[in-house]
Amino acid sequence: MKWQLVAALFALLPLYVEAQPGLQQPPSVRATGEAVLEVKPDQARLTIGVVTQSSTAQTAAAQNAAQLQSALDDLRRALGTAGEIRTSGYSLQPNYRNANDGGPAVIKGYTASNTVEVTTGDLAGLGKLIDAVAGGGANRIQGIQFTVKNEAPARAEALAEAVREARGNAEAMASAMGAKLGRVLLLEQGGQGVIRPLARSMAVVAGAPTPIEPGTIEVRASVTLTIELQ
Repeated sequence: MKWQLVAALFALLPLYVEAQPGLQQPPSVRATGEAVLEVKPDQARLTIGVVTQSSTAQTAAAQNAAQLQSALDDLRRALGTAGEIRTSGYSLQPNYRNANDGGPAVIKGYTASNTVEVTTGDLAGLGKLIDAVAGGGANRIQGIQFTVKNEAPARAEALAEAVREARGNAEAMASAMGAKLGRVLLLEQGGQGVIRPLARSMAVVAGAPTPIEPGTIEVRASVTLTIELQ
């Protein structure tokens, strides 16, 4: 008899659970805010390279090493204590020529490439630095990138401004409905990032002046704010 009573209670349990009303969420408003700050860069990164070609791998590599060493000597003199240098890439690859008779391609020579990444805080002297390494043997300068050493303060300021804008938007919507803002239910950080101006890759032209204009960097932030309405 007892087991029949227990079975009956379990049979009624789903009905009892389904009959319970769900928790009601308080009325709320959801608003977004965005902010963009412009800051001046205080350092630059650029890639300096030497590319050489020869009929043999040994000659291409030797010519590349000598030419890069000359460029590095001039680079160190131009940098002084205002920057640092590190190797970022090296390659030695064969160059192929298709056979006229439709046969397999044959090696016609080799290309050696060596690149270094340079970081400097002397933005005013960046153009002179480029001219110095061009005269010293570098024949490729790529990916000049302006950065900020410490981006944290600018990001914090952009986030704070985005939150203020989101709350202002929420207040405007609440006022239009005749309501007031209550407690914050949720604050979400959206996509944020730093947009850095880049100089396009270029081949160095001997004797040509190299003007460099760093411009400004954009620091972006966005948030989504959900606030209870009263």
